[in-house]
Amino acid sequence: MAIDLAGDDEVLDPKRDRLVIVASSLGTVFEWYDFFLYGILASLLGKLFFATGNPTTELLFSLFAFAIGFFFRPLGALVFGWFGDKVGRKYTFLITIAMMGGATACIGLLPTFDQAGIAAPILLLVLRTLQGLALGGEYGGAAIYVAEHAPPGKRGAYTSWIQAAAAGGFMLALAVVLTSKAVISEDQFIAWGWRVPFLVSILLLAISLWVRMKLSESPVFQKMKSAGTVSKNPFKDALSAPGNKGRLLVALAVSAGFTVIFYTSQFGTLYFLQNTARLPEREALLYLAVGVAVSAPAYIYFGGLSDRFGRKQVLAAGFALTLVALFPIFDLMAKGANPALAEAMASAPVTVELPPCDYNIFLKQEADCGKALEWLTKRGVSYDKTAAPVLAMNVAGTRLEGFDKAAWGAALNAAGWPEKADPERIIAWKLLIAVMAIGLLSGWTYAPIAALLVEMFPARVRYTSMSVPYHIGTGYFGGFLPVISQYIVVSTGDVFAGLWYTIVVVIVGLVVMLLFLKDTRHINIHD
Repeated sequence: MAIDLAGDDEVLDPKRDRLVIVASSLGTVFEWYDFFLYGILASLLGKLFFATGNPTTELLFSLFAFAIGFFFRPLGALVFGWFGDKVGRKYTFLITIAMMGGATACIGLLPTFDQAGIAAPILLLVLRTLQGLALGGEYGGAAIYVAEHAPPGKRGAYTSWIQAAAAGGFMLALAVVLTSKAVISEDQFIAWGWRVPFLVSILLLAISLWVRMKLSESPVFQKMKSAGTVSKNPFKDALSAPGNKGRLLVALAVSAGFTVIFYTSQFGTLYFLQNTARLPEREALLYLAVGVAVSAPAYIYFGGLSDRFGRKQVLAAGFALTLVALFPIFDLMAKGANPALAEAMASAPVTVELPPCDYNIFLKQEADCGKALEWLTKRGVSYDKTAAPVLAMNVAGTRLEGFDKAAWGAALNAAGWPEKADPERIIAWKLLIAVMAIGLLSGWTYAPIAALLVEMFPARVRYTSMSVPYHIGTGYFGGFLPVISQYIVVSTGDVFAGLWYTIVVVIVGLVVMLLFLKDTRHINIHD
């Protein structure tokens, strides 16, 4: 039954609100399924579409293609933000989900590099661009739509379902990939089975469109339209609204901070388990699924907590805890996933003596020094570098001049450096605590964001104002996290060094938040 709110024109309608939350969250699950699917299959897609013969280069090019989608998200936010503020919330995010699902399905139909040559990666980049544009308009629309239906004092709890839906999309992508791999052989999956998860998007798109078509327009937008106060030029009005430029910058910094935590908990964890801890892909995905499963209820809990104590207070506490806990979490992760690796790091440090070396991780290595560094990185070996006239490796009192893969491998094996994780030695409780802890931090810092951003900006330019800084922060600082962190690792030789990127961005976000962000939970967003 609909209930009039005293002193306001708004109406509480629990049945309607449930449909709003379910429809918006379900669509977001499917949106993030599409986007995360590429990240999970990045290594394989690198081999299929960027066939350089160098696994490290292929992975980096694939991650670059992944980042391209994020690069275009702010442009999508501008385009669809304009439509959302001028035409309406509902129809805008109907367009974005159709665009996202169509582009994802088309990836499943693309020819590979062996079939079409250079045209294959070009087509992949085009579709990744379309995905980025679509996602640039999706999140803002869903968050605003839910928040503008939420009763007073419940916006954090209501919108946290949107954040939890992102975890749901990741879980769905994991489930579809693992199921596909379980029912067909590895060779079949590489040959054609990888296409199946992308083509599943067609079914998901149909379901999402059907559910969202049942929705009516946001009550806030309906009021503005009736009153004739809809923005005629959302771009101009977003920049000219009093105080809005400062709010845009604050929103960007805060968005960048929570996003690097989110992507470290997802892709950072996945690549660390696979490439550093040397866990098989299936085991890495299953452990990651536990972390994601933990983060999902955390979104709901901390979203509700922000309604009680404030968005700023909950976010600041989560950012601060991340700065303290991030390195210990990944240290525990390494010790649980591959104890032999952690022991070797402590007892048998590796030093590489390097002559002047033209080492470019994006190119095939021709010089021995480049081949040596690439080989060590692929084995998950941390090493220090010292300048020397001759290439050599020092480990456990053994010094080997020149790069001989067999000799270096034997020396590392003798010193206790494992080539891959030993399933019998995995300390499951340590690994589970680590992935659950990083998942908890993700839920903690992501949960209040949707409500915060909606509350920061005036209604008539809300779609544009919140979407653009959000997607600059998430698209540029978060989307490029996998490739930047991996670049730092292979450039420094320290398997933990990529975490410094997350630390620096979170510090900036926390400082900006403490200095310039006011709590917003009591703001009337219908004004």
